[in-house]
Amino acid sequence: MAILTKGRIIWGLLLVALVAGGAIGYRALTSGKKTEVRYETVKADRGRIVAKVTATGTLSALVTVQVGAQVSGRLQEIHVDFNSPVKKGEVIAKLDPQLYQAASEQARANFSVAQSNLKKAKAQEADAERQLTRAKGLFDRQLSAQADLDTAQATFEMAQAGAEAAASSVEQARASMNQAQVNLGYTTIVSPIDGMVVSRNVDVGQTVAASLQAPTLFVIAEDLAKMQVDTSVSEADVGKLKPGMSASFIVDAYPGERFQGTVRQIRNSPQTVQNIVTYDAVIDVKNPELKLKPGMTANVTFVFAEKDDVIRLPNAALRYRPPADAIEKPARGAGASAGGAGGPGPKGQRPDPGKRTVWLLKDGVPSPVVVATGVSDGSLTELVEGEVHEGDALITDGSGAGAGPAAGTPTRIPRMF
Repeated sequence: MAILTKGRIIWGLLLVALVAGGAIGYRALTSGKKTEVRYETVKADRGRIVAKVTATGTLSALVTVQVGAQVSGRLQEIHVDFNSPVKKGEVIAKLDPQLYQAASEQARANFSVAQSNLKKAKAQEADAERQLTRAKGLFDRQLSAQADLDTAQATFEMAQAGAEAAASSVEQARASMNQAQVNLGYTTIVSPIDGMVVSRNVDVGQTVAASLQAPTLFVIAEDLAKMQVDTSVSEADVGKLKPGMSASFIVDAYPGERFQGTVRQIRNSPQTVQNIVTYDAVIDVKNPELKLKPGMTANVTFVFAEKDDVIRLPNAALRYRPPADAIEKPARGAGASAGGAGGPGPKGQRPDPGKRTVWLLKDGVPSPVVVATGVSDGSLTELVEGEVHEGDALITDGSGAGAGPAAGTPTRIPRMF
């Protein structure tokens, strides 16, 4: 049994030695060979590039008015409903006017009383004036004492003051009467604009309390044939927009139809939500068929640049950089390589930030070309300057070199026991 166990150990050691020797030999054979690189390429083509900014927004009427009640009371009549067209000045609801009619009549009666008191005060003033004139005549003829004249003078002045107070009471009663009439008029609710009733929030018999603030009874939108879209544009894209530029959008209700609009203004007030800053770009939209409705969500596209018949470079080619072992080293003094965004220039010089580097595949070897770019739509970019022609193969990705372990990395041999 001991001999058998010793034989198994010897055979196990021999097997491990064979595996290790094979791995070392294979590595020795392949260490001098360069790994083949396989490149993925896309050809540069010629065509149209449209640069866009996308955003979401909400449709609304140009003018929306919330119609409320200035006075409290019970709704006696409602003359409109949802989607009812209304004209400016049209009666749309009425509150029970009984309390306000009574208040108006009382105020009118108080006004009449005040007028009567004014007449009485004026009569007293006139009588006091006659008494004063008579007292002056008697005093001048020395038929009365000075005290009688003074009493007549005081009585006249008091009558004058009473007449002025009565006149003020008349004005006060007139103001109260006007206020009562205005409150009575507020029981009739009319439409302030031409438009359509978007919302009705009350029913007949409901009591409206307007003690603290005017309650909203109806929401009326003016002329839904003209609407607007309020969009939220990110701070990174808002600089690309300007008033007057065209915009298009779609809504979920009509997925196959694209609506057109024009940017009216870009509001300066920022809106910050979860540290994301956006700005409101307002778009004017025509809605002659009344398909669009307030509150719809619009997916908006702004076109801020267009180029026709230009050489187009794939953005993947602008981002690609080959592995170091696939780039042929330049001769000493021949200048810097073309790696990086613009390729690091000669020593002591900074790369041009307006330049980019693409790699052409020529005879299976990547060749760098420095280019200047223009308008981009996110996947394709306009070629402004550079030795790239239509049909050239641009490298977008590669596999092989650099994909496996780096040179010099030791190969691990799995343990057998």
